[in-house]
Amino acid sequence: MRKIFAGVGALLLLLTLASAFLVRKDVEPSLTESLHRRFARKAAPSVDHTRFAQLQRKFASPQQVTEACVSCHNGRASEVMGSSHWRWERAEYIPGRGVRYVGKKNLLNNFCIGVAGSHQSCDKCHIGYGWSDAGFDFGDARNVDCLACHDNTSTYVKASGGAGNPDPTIDLANVAQHVGRPQRTNCGTCHFFSGGGNNVKHGDLEQALFDTTREVDVHMGSDGADMSCVDCHTAEKHQLKGKLYSISSMNRNRVLCEDCHAAAPHADGRLNEHTLKVACQSCHIPTYAKVNSTKLRWDWSTAGRLRDGKPYEEKDALGDDVYMSIKGSFRWGRNLQPEYAWFDGTASHYLIGDRVGKTPVEINHLYGSYADPDSKVVPVKVHRARQPFDEGNRLLVQPKLAGTHDGDGAFWRDFDWQRSASEGMKLVGLPYSGKLGFVETEMTWPVNHMVAPKGQAVGCAGCHTREGSRLAGLTDFYLPGRDRNRWVDGLGSLVIGLALLGASSHAGARVFACRRVAERSR
Repeated sequence: MRKIFAGVGALLLLLTLASAFLVRKDVEPSLTESLHRRFARKAAPSVDHTRFAQLQRKFASPQQVTEACVSCHNGRASEVMGSSHWRWERAEYIPGRGVRYVGKKNLLNNFCIGVAGSHQSCDKCHIGYGWSDAGFDFGDARNVDCLACHDNTSTYVKASGGAGNPDPTIDLANVAQHVGRPQRTNCGTCHFFSGGGNNVKHGDLEQALFDTTREVDVHMGSDGADMSCVDCHTAEKHQLKGKLYSISSMNRNRVLCEDCHAAAPHADGRLNEHTLKVACQSCHIPTYAKVNSTKLRWDWSTAGRLRDGKPYEEKDALGDDVYMSIKGSFRWGRNLQPEYAWFDGTASHYLIGDRVGKTPVEINHLYGSYADPDSKVVPVKVHRARQPFDEGNRLLVQPKLAGTHDGDGAFWRDFDWQRSASEGMKLVGLPYSGKLGFVETEMTWPVNHMVAPKGQAVGCAGCHTREGSRLAGLTDFYLPGRDRNRWVDGLGSLVIGLALLGASSHAGARVFACRRVAERSR
């Protein structure tokens, strides 16, 4: 009878636990479901801008649109003018260099090199109107471009080579009457096409993300969380959360996976232990540039070749440019496995005027190591280039690339490297020796987007393997399964040997004891 009661009690206990589990699953949905529900509610404009009289007119200039905006949104232009999106620089502490004002305005890269020689072209992505030279007035609120971020018609574009002014065909009144919370199209128009084309720079930010699936990005996929950029990159008084790793130095105002997913998001404790030294992205972004190619190498030294006296272009089978007279030769890649680096959130940069020492020149350097408690392994894209170099003064050259007319020294018009280098260095206030060469450079871009579904995350064998480990380039620590260490291997062999010896001794003792018992029973 007791056994029957015990069995019934155990069954009731199991049923109770199962029902509690089922109720809990129903009441407390998974984090993914919660995020999906949260971001499925899309923000809509709180007012109908078509009904405002000040917007029902023909605008003779984009500045008039801004005046109409700030007539209601008092103080917003001042907030924008204090942001790095407007100033293209911020005060940053750079280890060993002190506090410097750095940003897109005055840092070099190894793509189109720098904005100082290309204001007409690069400033197409500035959230202002008319930044064509160093004389631009950053204190004039009328030049703030509200429409660049708040257009909800997906029709607003800047003019090519227009120094930030809108394309003249744009119906400014229609756009102004249909504004709201920034959409992917607002952010992506610049960030997806930076560097002169789709997916050129980042590798994980490209036009496919305007409308994609969760296979490409679980956060932005329309069949996934369907999130917009500003769901993570939130703003307070027009100060956006998040910083471009390639041009920021301090570990502040970052957007982190843990902001939503917590520090221990896995049911498996062993996986949670990895989060101490491995960034979420390292496992959950196994590949990048999933849809369209990204640029991996840029050789400026071959630029300037002409056919029949005219510039030309060559493309590969995928339609990617492999040569352009105005820019040189390129190498692209698609569906790429990232490289990996230690990163503690801080970085240093090549500053205009720094003398070149060792090569390849590091355009930016990510700080971090295994021994640093704040460092984690992050996936990166490393862009390698060969770019203009003043061999006499040992300085990277800021060339003048874009111009308004032939003969003004712009390389993209005159194809004269010497004149381009001379005029460009004048723009940044540096001497030019006349000895033009080309030098190898590297620029590191952490990969943070194109998060894969969890079933496609990097498995154990992706890193813990002796051949082809993803972390083969990080050699400042011992990684089980990848590395050999005679002391660790010896200790392991000793433990295995002792275990085998113990097991065989125990088995032998049992056999011996059984025989003794058998002999006694005869």
